[in-house]
Amino acid sequence: MSLRVNHNISALNSHRNMQINDAGMSKTLERLSSGMKINRASDGPAALVISEQMRGQIAGLTQAIDNSETAISMIQTTEANLNEVSTLLTSIRQLSIHAANEAVNDEYMLAADQQEIRNALDTMNRISKQAQFGRRKLLNGTNGASGSTTGKGLQFLGASIATMDSSKNGFDVNITHAATRANASGTTALTLDMVKAGETLTVIEDGKMATYTTTEDDNVDTTIKNLQSQIEVNGLNIDISENEGVLQLVHRKYGSDYGFQVSSSTAGVLSQEGGAIEMGERGSDVRGKINGETAMGKGQTLTGIDGAQSVDGLSVRFTGEVGMEGDVPLEGEYVGKVYVTQNSVRFQVGGNYNQMAGLSIESTHADTLGRNIDNISGYKNLDQIDVRTFQGAQDALKLIDDAVTKLASRRGELGAFQKNTLESNLSNLRSANENLISSESVLRDLDMAHEMATFTRNQVMTQSATAMLAQANQMPQTVLKLLA
Repeated sequence: MSLRVNHNISALNSHRNMQINDAGMSKTLERLSSGMKINRASDGPAALVISEQMRGQIAGLTQAIDNSETAISMIQTTEANLNEVSTLLTSIRQLSIHAANEAVNDEYMLAADQQEIRNALDTMNRISKQAQFGRRKLLNGTNGASGSTTGKGLQFLGASIATMDSSKNGFDVNITHAATRANASGTTALTLDMVKAGETLTVIEDGKMATYTTTEDDNVDTTIKNLQSQIEVNGLNIDISENEGVLQLVHRKYGSDYGFQVSSSTAGVLSQEGGAIEMGERGSDVRGKINGETAMGKGQTLTGIDGAQSVDGLSVRFTGEVGMEGDVPLEGEYVGKVYVTQNSVRFQVGGNYNQMAGLSIESTHADTLGRNIDNISGYKNLDQIDVRTFQGAQDALKLIDDAVTKLASRRGELGAFQKNTLESNLSNLRSANENLISSESVLRDLDMAHEMATFTRNQVMTQSATAMLAQANQMPQTVLKLLA
């Protein structure tokens, strides 16, 4: 074999392997001390990219879980306040029933009932103003979509969280067809001779029937009154009138959902064929557009369709009239504007962009309840009720019942939102968070047992390389024997 003193190739080779083994042991020590197999991008570029994205998702889901839990607390606080308002409404209704018992009440009893009702209404208003979660007011109307209208016969009913804000410019409302009521008209005047002969008139609505057969003591006016009385007794929603002896029947509600049948023993008085049961002309729903977008009509209510760009969930009532259908422009007749202020609450319930849910929490102030209810006393809202007269107590009951129904509906919406949106979403978030953490662990966490085996191997190899380097450094000394 040849001997060289300028270059010790064996030592270089041993040194190179020792460096490799030492670097491997250093990485193994780093992984064992950190518990992760990826400590820098060079340890696994692709795995690092995926795991970093997962870390972002995990952080987002963790915060979304906290968000959902806080949102549930807010909804529960709101519902607790609404429960107290419901209790007050029940008390107010009981007092109104007592006040309506006119025969046994004197003016002092009625005044006491009114005073107690006023106190209950004031308490409702105080709850509406003071209920809050942290610094956020809950029931004063600042967490919902509110609106107003311009134009005769146009009323704002409500808006959803999907409705856009239009408080500055408003949305134009165009009507192509106003709602109508089901009706039936005779073609032959009811005469006194027909009445004396015994005319039988019948009206049928949804299986309920009102029938009246005239007697010799009747005339046209008493016949109409007696038939109307039978209609009321049997619970039909029909009004009857006459024009020069010709009978006209009109349903009290608007829309295509309502209709009725008529019959008369004389042809033309109500039915065109004597004794036959015939269908009256059915009502029709309002048709039109809001902000140029197609809206769905139901009775007198026009509602923006799901998915509409700006008026999704927006509802208005049109009680006016438009020109004859042939005179109405194709785009509809302009009847006014609706202005919407959108303050509905939104919750970020997911870990990514636009993963949110929301709802509208309306005011429970007494002047916002019991609106648009027809009543003889002229009450415009619940805050105006006065039970010190019989008619006032009766009309108050109509407004109170409407308020109770709407408040129960709001509580139901809150309960459904908490149960089906927040709590269900919370369960899903926790499951997704657990699975993502598990996936990220597979990519980034170290298998300690496997790495310990690798460490032991690198340790042995490093010690072996060190020993061989020492041996290689001794090899040039054999040259000295040739010089001896």
